[in-house]
Amino acid sequence: MSQSARINLIRAITLVGLWLAWEGLARSGLLYRGVVPSNFSVLAAAWKLLTDPAFYPHVLRTSQEVGVGFVIGAFFGLALPLLIGRIRLVGGVVDNYVQVLAPTPKIVFLPVLLVLFGVDAGSKIAMGAASAFFPVAVETFAALRQVNPVLVNVARSFNATLWQSITKLDLPSMAQPVLSGMRLGLGVAIVGVLLAEIKLSNRGLGFLTINFYNAFHIPDMYAVLLIVFVFAAVANALISWLSRALSKG
Repeated sequence: MSQSARINLIRAITLVGLWLAWEGLARSGLLYRGVVPSNFSVLAAAWKLLTDPAFYPHVLRTSQEVGVGFVIGAFFGLALPLLIGRIRLVGGVVDNYVQVLAPTPKIVFLPVLLVLFGVDAGSKIAMGAASAFFPVAVETFAALRQVNPVLVNVARSFNATLWQSITKLDLPSMAQPVLSGMRLGLGVAIVGVLLAEIKLSNRGLGFLTINFYNAFHIPDMYAVLLIVFVFAAVANALISWLSRALSKG
């Protein structure tokens, strides 16, 4: 059996084990069933949501906020290091700020974003952008430092423009770490948008989650989280596929 086959087998066994453990806990009576519902009740709730036309405006709202926020955050997380990273003094200062702010929980920015962009979709998009920016910027700054300095000097000796250096030298050398940063950025953008929707919103999957929680419709709450997990896994798989395709190319 190949290494990848063994890894996939372990993943499958782990998922089945987690499923059985959850189901066993739900049926054991050790915890209130309303808090830990059966897997089958969660799946039934998910099916009910997926067949309800009223569910999809919430999916669309969250998808738009995550998508736009991720694109904005990833763009600036990539563009900023590329534009200033070669200027040693400025790049070093900005990189230091990025490194310091990156571990900060982005939810602390939400009150400021609400003031700046209001309580509608703008603040959620901004939250997604702020969340996505830092992983991409951190990886881009790190990847930029790994570009072969000999190639950088060759590009300078041929009077390459900034655009030529970025497109012909930097981006091809940095594709894999930048895509890894985007994978992380997408994940935290989803989390950031959902947290913002939970705090203050009237639409979206985060809004649905907190509504189901407040009404103590726990299977429905878990169903929304399960659907979010599936969507996030599909998006992550697409970025992973792109990463593999670029590495083969």
